[in-house]
Amino acid sequence: MTRILGIDPGLQRTGFGLVEADGARLRYVASGTISTAEAPRGDLPQRLRIIFEGVREVVATYAPDCAAAEIVFVNVNPQSTLLLGQARGAALAALVAGGLPVAEYTALQMKKAVVGHGLANKAQVQEMVRRLLALPGVPGKDAADALGLAISHAHAAAAFAAIGGQGTLARRAHALYRRGRTY
Repeated sequence: MTRILGIDPGLQRTGFGLVEADGARLRYVASGTISTAEAPRGDLPQRLRIIFEGVREVVATYAPDCAAAEIVFVNVNPQSTLLLGQARGAALAALVAGGLPVAEYTALQMKKAVVGHGLANKAQVQEMVRRLLALPGVPGKDAADALGLAISHAHAAAAFAAIGGQGTLARRAHALYRRGRTY
């Protein structure tokens, strides 16, 4: 049985969700959010400290075996993207400091794995997480995304392990150069 911690980074609220995976069976362990509302809005270092310490506390409390975090993409506002990237960095640093291997997934990959299509909205993700984990109620948005990341990793990790057990992959010479790029 593998305990997986999902992290949905955010500067105001960082979601976390833990599931236990036993083959294809999933069991809910815990979920919630780490809120930085107590820090003054302009005090970025204080908010990052809260995220770091909050994730460290979750890791210490629930002792996960591995973690999955959301990859952040560029938004319309570059300043918001930079701030979100720093929050993600604080969460990743806490996971790595806790000795966890970290897998990373995009929001599109998570939505596709949980709902079945990458354009799912928050309510659809919440409802599917509730169904997949047989929860009595719908989790909050940030916690649902974090649980979705943990679910995605539970399914992907099994596939990656199966592929990894098949041996090494040989490089294909014809794919090394494409439109002037080296791979």
